[in-house]
Amino acid sequence: MTTSTTSFDLTLDDIFHQYPGAAPAVDHITLEVAAGELVALLGPSGCGKTTLLRIIGGFQPQTSGKVVIGGKVIDSLAPHHRDIGIVFQNYALFPHLSVAENIAYGLDARGVARPQKRERVAEMLEMIQLGHLADRYPRQLSGGQQQRVALARALAVAPRILLLDEPFSALDKSLRLDMQIEIKRLQRQSGVTCVMVTHDQEEALSMADRVAVLNAGRLEQFATPSQIYDSPSSLFVNTFVGTANVLPGTLESMTAQTAQVRLTDGNLLTCRAPQDAQPGSAVLACIRPENLQVTAAGEGLVARVELGLPLGPSIVHEMLTPGGLRLKTAAPRGMGSEPLKPGTAVGLRPISAHAITTFAAPPAVALN
Repeated sequence: MTTSTTSFDLTLDDIFHQYPGAAPAVDHITLEVAAGELVALLGPSGCGKTTLLRIIGGFQPQTSGKVVIGGKVIDSLAPHHRDIGIVFQNYALFPHLSVAENIAYGLDARGVARPQKRERVAEMLEMIQLGHLADRYPRQLSGGQQQRVALARALAVAPRILLLDEPFSALDKSLRLDMQIEIKRLQRQSGVTCVMVTHDQEEALSMADRVAVLNAGRLEQFATPSQIYDSPSSLFVNTFVGTANVLPGTLESMTAQTAQVRLTDGNLLTCRAPQDAQPGSAVLACIRPENLQVTAAGEGLVARVELGLPLGPSIVHEMLTPGGLRLKTAAPRGMGSEPLKPGTAVGLRPISAHAITTFAAPPAVALN
């Protein structure tokens, strides 16, 4: 046996699910996950991501739609017949079993012969680099070590799909980055197709090959992390993923590529053309803090510094325009650099028109 496994693709075909008396939890979602790909389901609480994970695992039958793995519809299969590995939030290790016994649990359940089982457990211990702890019990392990054991147990049976349910929620912040790198390494090494649920955008953007952003049961966007961050397809994605300055205004004119937006404080911005608005309509121009440069006073948008925060490798400033618009900027902090003093007059200039995404303003947004 080897640590790598055959990769399978996963298709969610028009999945719909509604709990009795409630709004749809999953509203006609279609996703195609390539073999060997790691996809993150990202969204706020109640967006449907956990329900979707439970549907894939067979713990929640959907109202309609199909789950297809490797070209075969699996909706009629019970969870233990789907060949799906799951790593839960709390890892769910058996406290009375050693590390090696925990890893072997699924192999025992499948009746794997003792020599093959011993070989597979040894391979898994080597992969997670915990061979020296094979005889220890979960209570004797750190949180990160427990997580690796849970992952090895899930991978030991060579699952067709691996599901990760908020895998880092039980870890201290200082451990999370190390474990994100570790799980990504192990997923790549095993070659297993993986679906991860998270509400943490940094986890999704750093680990996933593609991210599915969910909102109120609907799929807002399914794309690479860079596309999600740089080219959000909706106002929700733009404001949920990362930080954005949201500036209300009126769309004055547009071409196929750019648009002229008159902000409520009178300034005119050249932005990326919106796909959901027409000239004369209320819009929201969104620009991320790192895409807004601080220039000399009199250049670009007029503003003054309200507050400066040195955040380790970067400096964040909050600015105020004469018309009352508040904007944040972010820039790398050089050695010994300090924030600008409150009251300092500055100019603000977007790095490019393409860096400003524009969306039709929701009816509730007032432009006064």
